[in-house]
This record gives sequence, C-alpha cells and structure tokens, in this order.
Amino acid sequence: MTPAMIGGLGILALFVLMAIRVPIAFAMLAVGLAGTAALNGLNPALSMLATESFTVATSYELIVVPLFILMGNVATQAGMSSSLYDAAYAWIGRLRGGLASATIVGCAGFAALSGSSIASALTMGKVSIGEMDRFGYSPRLSTGVVAAGGTLGILIPPSTGFVLYAILTQQSIGRLFLAGVVPGILLALLFVGTVTLLCTIFPSWGPRGPRTNWTEKARATLGALPILAIILVSIGGIYTGIFSPIESSAVGAGLAIVLGFALRRLTLAGLWRAILDSGRTTATVMLILISAYILNPFISLTGVPHVVGEWLAGVTAGPITTLVLILLCYLVLGCFLEGLSMIVLTMPILYPIVIGLGFDPIWYGVIIVIVLEMAMISPPVGVNVFIVRSIAPRVPLAEIFLGVLPFWVAMILLVGILILFPALATYLPDRMMQWGFKCCLRKHRSF
Repeated sequence: MTPAMIGGLGILALFVLMAIRVPIAFAMLAVGLAGTAALNGLNPALSMLATESFTVATSYELIVVPLFILMGNVATQAGMSSSLYDAAYAWIGRLRGGLASATIVGCAGFAALSGSSIASALTMGKVSIGEMDRFGYSPRLSTGVVAAGGTLGILIPPSTGFVLYAILTQQSIGRLFLAGVVPGILLALLFVGTVTLLCTIFPSWGPRGPRTNWTEKARATLGALPILAIILVSIGGIYTGIFSPIESSAVGAGLAIVLGFALRRLTLAGLWRAILDSGRTTATVMLILISAYILNPFISLTGVPHVVGEWLAGVTAGPITTLVLILLCYLVLGCFLEGLSMIVLTMPILYPIVIGLGFDPIWYGVIIVIVLEMAMISPPVGVNVFIVRSIAPRVPLAEIFLGVLPFWVAMILLVGILILFPALATYLPDRMMQWGFKCCLRKHRSF
C-alpha cells in the first residue's frame, strides 16, 4: 500500500470517527499516531507524541491564549459587557432595528476583549435577547443577530483563530491581529447594514426603542469607559508597538482584574469562576493543537498535500479559481466541522497550495478566519446557533438558522470585497511594520 493510499484511509477514518461523535482532538490524535506508526513504526510514533506534546505545551507564543481568554471572562464576570451594550443601546437604540444594531456594536466591542465567538454570542445573547423580546423584535432577527454578531469574536483582534493560524503556519501573530482590524470593522458595518435593510423591508421585525436624552447617553457612555480603556491599552499597545501580543495579553488581563476590583464589580468568587472557565477553554485549545501537531506530520509523510495540489492545478484555470474552489471546500466542511477544528485539519494540506499560488499568507489568514466565522453559523453544526438556542430555547432551531442567513450572505460579500481589494487586510500591518522599522532605524542612528 502506497503512502498516499494510507493517507487517504487515514483521512477517511478521521471523518468516520467524527461521525460517530468521537471528540475532534482524540480523533486527530488516534489517526495521527496510527498513521505514523504504519509508515515509520510504533517507536517513532510514540517518540513524536512525547516531543510534539512538550513542544506545544511549552510554546511561548501560546501564552496569549489563556491570558486573552481570562481577560474576556473577567470582563464578563464584572458586568463590563452589559455596560458596553447599554452604551450602544443609548446611542442607536431609538433607530428602527436599533436594539439589533446595538447588539452588533456590543459584540464587536466584546470581541476586542474575548477573542472567542462562543463567548461573544453567549455573553451578548444573555444581555440583549431579553431586551429585544421586550420591545417586540422578531425572534428570527433577535436570535440571528446574536449568533452572527458573536462571530466577530474570531475576526476582531485578539482572536483565537488568528493565534492558531499563526502557530500552524509560522506567521506573525501581531501582523495577523493588525490585518483583522479593517475587515472586522467592515464586517460589523455590513451586519448593521443588513439589520437596517431587513427592518426597512419588514418594519415589524425591529421596532424603534425608547428615546434617550443626552444625560442618559452620557451616563451609559461613562459606564462603558472601563471596557473601552482595556481595549485601548491592550490592543492599542500592539498597534503602537509598545507591547508585543504576548505582553498585551498579560497587560489586558491584569487591567481587567484591577479595574473590576477597583470599581467593585468583580468579587473573588467571580474571579475564581473566570479562572476556571479560562482553564477549561485553554485546555481544550491546547489538546486540539497537540493533536494537530501529531496529525500534520502524518499527512505530510503520505504526500496527500502534493496529490491534492496537483489535482487542483489540473482542474482549475488560475489562482483565483483555485482559491474559490478551496473556499467552497471550507464552506462544505463548515456544515460538519467546528471552525477551529477546520484550521488544524486543513492547514497542512491547503496552506502550501495557496502559498505556492503566490497569495499573501497574512491576507489568506484573514480570508480563512472569515470563512471559519461562516462555519460557526452554518447548518447542521453551527456552534453559535446552538449557543443562542440554549439562551432562547423557545425559538425553533430552524428559525435561528433562517435568521442568520442574511448575515451569512454579508460574510460572502466581505470575502468578495477582500479578494478584489486585498489591501484592506494587508495595508495596516504593512504600514505598521514600516513605521516600526523607521523607529528602530532612528534609534540606531542616535547611538
């Protein structure tokens, strides 16, 4: 049996294991170990398990994962996310569909703290769905907005998706964070535009909220200042070059804890819950990463990426057509797999093909993260949809999926815009790198 045939059987076995509900991390670990043992022997496979597990567990770059997750969990326990929603609600809640638009703005702001789509959907859903119900919003719109708005958590930095992509492809976490800023803001605006369009076509879906005076607006904005300060210091520190992404994660988590206690919004019990939740999430991410580092060498040994690359080169007419075909594959996989799992499964096969076609790896990372967002709301897996269903159990699952469909179309539109205008993703990181280089050059000359 040839290595390519063993690789094909391994990939088939992986999908079979996932189909029978084996957790993705354990499925990848089993296939990677068994496949490497079949190709190289049992002892090399076990040796790889030990070395790769140690390498991932001691990776300095991965410190950002638990710290950014902790920052978001502390902000949730301290009620800062509610303050952010209240501020957005005070300013735009009066507009038609304003509560839904405020939810999008709140999700975008919380995304700049948590880096997690699930955390954004869960937190903002608890805050906003009840309010939209109270003012007579369509359940399809209210649940769809929360599920779609939560996906901003994996695009607007800090982003767990960008961190995983950077680790697996050896790219700069800081550059990826910078690249996600403009597309993240643009996607939030597209979502707000989608809400406005829906409420214009169907006025009963999103009636106007109560009018607020300038005093109420100022009070709500003042309440959101702590969370805005954390975003400004931690994320702004990366963009200005004051902090590295790792230092920024530590500063942000520490600042969230200090402000939470200083404002008497955070208790010791709340901090402990945030630490426990962060530990569980981090353990899940690390286990998936370790499994990916076991699976990836097996995939490389089989030559499957080379075979897939030759096939794509033979059936397509050019780089853009190949890219579109790859994205279509992701959309199909998104119907069955969770987004982060798709990253670790597909990078060893598809990333070399994309880079070989001459595409910018930072730009491609942004495109992939957007497609992963689409997987978060695609049937039948749609993790964010099930999160929203747990918050609003009275709303049928089919109704929620119909609610996210217009926002899914908005994501496709954003992907098309980025393909036509790639500078939207690459301009900011390129400019910041040039600025950093000039600063270093000035310091060198001053000596």
